[in-house]
Amino acid sequence: MPSLTRKMKRPGAAFRAVAGVLAATAAALALSGCTRVETTAPSAVRSADVRARLGTVDCREAKCIALTFDAGPSEHSARLLDILKREHVPATFFLLGRRHIEKYPELVGRMADEGHEVASHTWTHRILTELGPEEVREELERTNEEIERLTGRRPTLMRPPQGRTNDTVHAICRELGLAEVLWSVTAKDYRTTDSDLITRRVLARSSRDGIILLHDLYDGTVPAVPGIIDALKKRGYVFVTVPQLLAPGEAEPGEVYR
Repeated sequence: MPSLTRKMKRPGAAFRAVAGVLAATAAALALSGCTRVETTAPSAVRSADVRARLGTVDCREAKCIALTFDAGPSEHSARLLDILKREHVPATFFLLGRRHIEKYPELVGRMADEGHEVASHTWTHRILTELGPEEVREELERTNEEIERLTGRRPTLMRPPQGRTNDTVHAICRELGLAEVLWSVTAKDYRTTDSDLITRRVLARSSRDGIILLHDLYDGTVPAVPGIIDALKKRGYVFVTVPQLLAPGEAEPGEVYR
């Protein structure tokens, strides 16, 4: 068994190999910015024998990507909506309740009226995995009710703050008819106001069926959006909402998608 003998003589190499795998895993988790959970890819949903409204885009054929924005509405949201309307780009908005939906209710209605998907990011942005079941339910129900009051449609999607979720959150989402949506691309725009850097980060990490996470409440984000849209369109991407990304399948309540 010469190969085993060589490994025994070089324990440092084996250790470095294991350490490299662990480092790569840690880097991947850091890039995603969320806890490690079992998730379903959009392409897996599309292969299911379930029908949903396709709209004008079929992501089984088109090179689709989804723009998503967390923690709005904000003072920058109206400008963002103007950009999306001009560029004919639909987005998915995961909205916060306190100090956001409360402060800009007219923007929630506008998002829905202009064809964007309006979803939940909880009421107060508390970390759901640190809460009891009734507190989790309150965070989600209150947001759902307010969005339904303003748009006439109850959300079917939610994004847990910081991407942190667990079995309790899954169970309550299933009860409330909500699917959880994470992301595959993050610009970490909460750490910088450099719009060019935000653009470069998104473009470097985007791929087919990607779900891009941005936050329209930060000063550097909305100015980066036109450049992101233009560059990705030139690469052949078609922008869709998260439900369009999954069609002809549908998001199942209690499941997690990324």
